Amino acid sequence: MAVLKDKTYIITGASRGIGRAIALRLAGEGANIVVAAKTGRPHPKLEGTIQETVRQVEEAGGRGLAVKTDVRFAGEVENMVEMAVKTFGGINGLINNAGAISLTGVEKTTPKLFDRMHQVNTRAVYLCARAAHPYLKEAENAHILSLSPPVNMDVKWLKDYSPYTVSKYGMTLLSLGMAAEFEQDGISVNTLWPATLIATAAIEFAVGGPGMLNHCRKPDIMADAAYEIVSRQGLSGNTLLDEPFLKECGYDDFDRYAYNPAYKDKIHPDIFL
Repeated sequence: MAVLKDKTYIITGASRGIGRAIALRLAGEGANIVVAAKTGRPHPKLEGTIQETVRQVEEAGGRGLAVKTDVRFAGEVENMVEMAVKTFGGINGLINNAGAISLTGVEKTTPKLFDRMHQVNTRAVYLCARAAHPYLKEAENAHILSLSPPVNMDVKWLKDYSPYTVSKYGMTLLSLGMAAEFEQDGISVNTLWPATLIATAAIEFAVGGPGMLNHCRKPDIMADAAYEIVSRQGLSGNTLLDEPFLKECGYDDFDRYAYNPAYKDKIHPDIFL
């Protein structure tokens, strides 16, 4: 029996990449998916729109709702939650996947870019969780999952792009705080981060260029890990990595996640680890 059937999950940044992969994985279990992202019309460089993801969600076996949402703005986040509840009757999970990235140091990070990363990364976790909380505490096996790394204080992760690092660590610290704060409400809160690079637009355009994709895994590994997390009762307060967690769940074939099978032994580790 599909444990997620007819349960409702809001996924931010779900028009492409990891967010879309998670949406399709949960939809395959019969879940209702609220596809929330800024991309309502095709982007000149980036594939995917919220409408396309909804179509794929429904083809996968779930029900979908497209809600154009810029997570920087409280009003749009509140509308996202209200539309989810109006359409599906409640919320069982919130997956904070939307992100902004610039691997630049303080000198080359403009105030506008600094603010954008902190609004889309750290602040959005707060806005989305705050808006969803009244409904999550009424749900069975409610989860908040944020895609952010363990807090690694090695200076090498601070030296070159501290503005981005702080925005991602902020997501994790908020999540750990909410795990304790929301425990009395029966809401599980965790973070998830890839042990390796994942083939996304961020890698192609912001990190290493198209050639770097060969050294990545497909977003499917994060989707499988997210599914395993939200399926579990009482799993909370953890900063999880996809591969080690999936091994604990009994997964043993990780070569199948390679973006390019010819490079399955040349996958690069992700940052912050």
